[in-house]
Amino acid sequence: MSFYYYFAIVGATDNPIYEAEIVPSSRSSAFTDANRRDDHKHLNQFIIHAALDVVEEVQWNTQAMYLKSVDRFNEHFVSAFVTAANVKFMLLHDQKSEDSIKNFFNEVYELYIKILMNPFYEQNSLIANPQFDNRVKTVARRFL
Repeated sequence: MSFYYYFAIVGATDNPIYEAEIVPSSRSSAFTDANRRDDHKHLNQFIIHAALDVVEEVQWNTQAMYLKSVDRFNEHFVSAFVTAANVKFMLLHDQKSEDSIKNFFNEVYELYIKILMNPFYEQNSLIANPQFDNRVKTVARRFL
């Protein structure tokens, strides 16, 4: 069973900054039921939240920003990327393709830096920019 990706950016104070469900185009018709999507959304948020403790343990044992797969829940993996400001990029997925996930995180990190350079954006606040959302989903389609 193919699974859609769930991507979240968690702020330095463990507050959610951004989240996106990335549904591959071949699966989009299978997830038309709103209740089913809400159930998955809450489960995804729970899995990501549970993995935050593991990310905080792993990040202090390495100098790399990309932490690879840090946690597992059933057949799903959680990969993480931690910025210098302790902002965490977390991706819930069901396939291990480390190179494409690393490239995805690096591209999204560049987009995030552009958001930070905006003088009207306050660090660790919610990212509600529709252009950022579209670009993240475009990067996801390219790499995931």
